[in-house]
Amino acid sequence: MTGEWSGAPAPRRKRRGWRIALVAIAAVVLLVGGAAGVYAWTLSNTFDSQTVKIPDVFPDEASRPPAATGDGATGDAATGQNILLLGSDTRGANDGSIADLTGQRSDTIMVVHVPENRENIYVMSIMRDSWVDIPGEGEAKINAAMSYGGVPLAVQTIEGLLGARIDHVAIVDFTGFKGITDALGGVDIDNPVGFDSSALPGRYFAEGPQRLNGTEALAFVRERYAFADGDFQRARNQQAFIKAVLGKSLTAETLTNPAKISGLVGAIAPYLAVDDGLNSAYVAGLAVQLRDVRVGDVTFFTLPTTGTGTSPDGQSIVVVDQEKLKAVQQGFQTDTLDAYQPEVQTIE
Repeated sequence: MTGEWSGAPAPRRKRRGWRIALVAIAAVVLLVGGAAGVYAWTLSNTFDSQTVKIPDVFPDEASRPPAATGDGATGDAATGQNILLLGSDTRGANDGSIADLTGQRSDTIMVVHVPENRENIYVMSIMRDSWVDIPGEGEAKINAAMSYGGVPLAVQTIEGLLGARIDHVAIVDFTGFKGITDALGGVDIDNPVGFDSSALPGRYFAEGPQRLNGTEALAFVRERYAFADGDFQRARNQQAFIKAVLGKSLTAETLTNPAKISGLVGAIAPYLAVDDGLNSAYVAGLAVQLRDVRVGDVTFFTLPTTGTGTSPDGQSIVVVDQEKLKAVQQGFQTDTLDAYQPEVQTIE
């Protein structure tokens, strides 16, 4: 099975943004460090001490889909895992913490699915303006769930959309993209669409292969104003970036370089907020199970839509394709995303 954009001029990420990139790279780092004794302990300590812990993550149990069989919470049992990745340019209104984005809207939403057989990874982007039902609030843009009720309502909304349980949550501050890019010495992308950056005046991102430094990478993943289809291209660019990061990380040059690995963990951790269960032990355990997965085994796609539309109250929204959504729901609920055939999402 191929990812959504693999048939188009290959972008690069999840990405997320980890998002999956940050989490996945942390997993690789901890796995490689596992043979290094005290060095492994240092990496684990860095990850656990520098990541921010999200105090309240999940909604009331009665409102949630059933848990998968087995002790998936430890990462030891071979059960499918769903990790919600939320990215934001802003910090919470209450205390300025990345762990509390109540009152803020999540700029990037991805769900990472790790199947029971651990042979692939699937990363699904959800357009932030997707018009969905938010429990207790009615229909609204999906990124408003965070604003209305913080992480628990965001989880409940996405679990309701997919009919599948979210096992872990990670919030990523976009600034982390800069640090991880610089820690890797830059990343190479194949830019599908040339554009003038709105964040870096005078910087033109040409179509085709190019290397990005941290500042450029941050501008690249944030950009949406330069594109005719706005957030749709932004999602594809974020996916391309994550793929590029994974490609650079899963090389002998990186994996055999303790200083580079340590730099990656140090660059990632301060910009991650995670639930208590998403700790170094879980990440390392999952990494062991995913040790044979390579970049080509990571599929990126976007929740199917019919393009843009207008809400009853006049907002510009992204309309979820309810018919095609059924196949996505089945894939998540039955651990059969390998049978799902994604399509490139854009404005019709």
